[in-house]
Amino acid sequence: MDSHTKQRNFLGVALLLLLSIWIISRNNRPAPFHTDKGLIFGTMYQITYQHPTSLKSEIEAELKRIDGSLSPFNDTAIISRINRNETVVADSLFTKVFRKSMQVSKETAGAFDITVAPLVNAWGFGFKKGRFPDKQMVDSLLQFVGYEKVALQENGVVTKSDPRLMLNCSAVAKGYAVDVVADLLQSKGINNLMVDIGGEVVVRGSNPQQKLWRIGINKPVEDSLATNQELQTILELTDVGIATSGNYRNYYLHEGKKYAHTIDPRTGYPVQHTILSSTVVTADCMSADAYATAFMVMGLEEAKEFLKQHPELEVYFIYSQPDGSYGTFCSEGMNKYISK
Repeated sequence: MDSHTKQRNFLGVALLLLLSIWIISRNNRPAPFHTDKGLIFGTMYQITYQHPTSLKSEIEAELKRIDGSLSPFNDTAIISRINRNETVVADSLFTKVFRKSMQVSKETAGAFDITVAPLVNAWGFGFKKGRFPDKQMVDSLLQFVGYEKVALQENGVVTKSDPRLMLNCSAVAKGYAVDVVADLLQSKGINNLMVDIGGEVVVRGSNPQQKLWRIGINKPVEDSLATNQELQTILELTDVGIATSGNYRNYYLHEGKKYAHTIDPRTGYPVQHTILSSTVVTADCMSADAYATAFMVMGLEEAKEFLKQHPELEVYFIYSQPDGSYGTFCSEGMNKYISK
């Protein structure tokens, strides 16, 4: 074998070795992060996850499935058919949300209640906008509001004590949708993800910088168009669900008095408490969503008492003080999440 042949063979082996190293390094390279955005349930969603390819079509199919079960804005949804008193068998999505809702309603003594829809409508925050409700109207509506007046039978059929009773799962379904999408992604072997639907969030694993996910809590600025996104604080966390409920954007004035969109199902009237924003961190987003709403109804002192019996819930409340400034309350465990 002459020297030229040896040299060619050597170069061939070297090139083969370099190609093998390149293939191995390429295969070992971390998958890229994708961010999918869109509209669902009348709000925006943003989903970031680490995977070789985009899964947007599968994500949107799952969101459409939830919409077909739980959206009161979808005339063919199971919840809409139940509200029209049609005989329909609940699917697994509706069943899970209904059972969680009943659990939280009992725990909070009715501060959270998915039958509050007629009152929400009457006060101008739902489907219908009519005359300003008086005490007679509120008392009349309260006759068919109350979680104890509705039940899900073993055969999957919802029964009501009054046919005028209506369900609205808006205060819990969004959080559940976040959980469902996060579980879908994890079933694909995805460990690093953030699912955000209208501010309800699940984070798992690490962010693209291989650090904890950073989730902001907005300052409760009166801004009905949601153009002001100034942050009160930033949370750094993972493997949890986060939900925020607030009264500072959805409200109106009537004869000089402000009426917020959170209705107390126990009294029939919009709440007048000092809490402006309620953020809850717990194991799943559906629970965080429900409790965040319940705390807005309870008010600061009742919420503090409730939290003594529920150490699994971490909270960050922003409330108004007599001088017009903001005060904050956070549970002891929440401090570990607050960015220093």
